[in-house]
Amino acid sequence: MSAVPEAVRRVTDVLQRAGHPHRPIMLDDAARTAQQAAAALGIVVGQIAKSIIFLRQADGAAVLVVTSGDRRVDERKVAALLGPLGRADASFVKSKTGYSIGGVPPLAHATASVTLIDRELLRFEEIWAAAGHPHAVFRLSPADLVALTGAPVADVVVDPA
Repeated sequence: MSAVPEAVRRVTDVLQRAGHPHRPIMLDDAARTAQQAAAALGIVVGQIAKSIIFLRQADGAAVLVVTSGDRRVDERKVAALLGPLGRADASFVKSKTGYSIGGVPPLAHATASVTLIDRELLRFEEIWAAAGHPHAVFRLSPADLVALTGAPVADVVVDPA
């Protein structure tokens, strides 16, 4: 892939303005899932910071949960913190974030999302997140993620069996 997609440029601009040291990189293969991204980067699945979007029923706001790639979001835990949630379809995700499912970054959204960060990401020194396109990712630390998003860290995943 030679040309950098406009969505990736938006993420790059936000990262540069924040002084983040790592620019997005374009992968040869799509990384629409945490497993695909981890395989392409040669890291464990938990190091992928996946973005899950819900619709908050009270006001129609986008709720972004950034979770570790090896965990599942517990919708009940998120709802207990933010109120009842609904499913976010592809058009809702695109209209609220400006990105398509499979490439939603944790920042640089078209409209502000209510954001929570999964505490399980703190297990890692280095994590990787989508950068606006299914082929684009960027490196950061969990502390960088908190600083870049201003989001609180919470227990938002299904408890391991």
